[in-house]
Amino acid sequence: MSPNPAALKAALIDLDGTLVDTLGDFEVALARTLADLGEATVGRAFIERTVGKGSEHLIRCALAEAGASASLYEAAWALYQQHYAQVNGLHSKVYPGAAAGLELLRARGLRLACLTNKPGVFARELLERKGLARYFESVFGGDAFERKKPDPLPLLRACAALGSTPARTLMVGDSSNDARAARAAGCPVVLVAYGYNHGEPVAAAAPDAVVGRLDELPALALLRD
Repeated sequence: MSPNPAALKAALIDLDGTLVDTLGDFEVALARTLADLGEATVGRAFIERTVGKGSEHLIRCALAEAGASASLYEAAWALYQQHYAQVNGLHSKVYPGAAAGLELLRARGLRLACLTNKPGVFARELLERKGLARYFESVFGGDAFERKKPDPLPLLRACAALGSTPARTLMVGDSSNDARAARAAGCPVVLVAYGYNHGEPVAAAAPDAVVGRLDELPALALLRD
């Protein structure tokens, strides 16, 4: 999809793997959770392949990877919420070019919302702690709607909240989840090359473009004046 560049009114930006490298936070929170349950920890490579589909998915997969019983899920969920709240943002870093990219998108007149599968309270806290919250009119976490990406529902609802249509709203993310949701919703989509895409190259998700940094976005044809 290649809409008229002048027609773009808004952009939806993913968080983990797109704006902030949060693997360290996930790693510490999961290690503490599994240790509390008396279970083996999981590796960083596993976490990188697994994140992106919400905390529920991550915790269920981590229990399976650790060889733990699925019946521990409820206890693991409660412990994980406690531990993640304690480390949110402490072991993560903003990707180079992320803040500048958001600034450039705002300068183009685009309305911005952060759209992530991360729980909303953690997403808002992380954006504040990393100095990125000021760029966004709204933050929609994975608990904001009935379904998460790759379902198109969050994108459609976010577009409506920004007063834009899907064809005029750019989705920027790091994974096939973002691309699938964008295609189903009717949004153009750009993926970053450096995020968490379940161990697969992002080009395989067939986005409109792939960028190495978010501050490269304005140079793309679909955003060029």
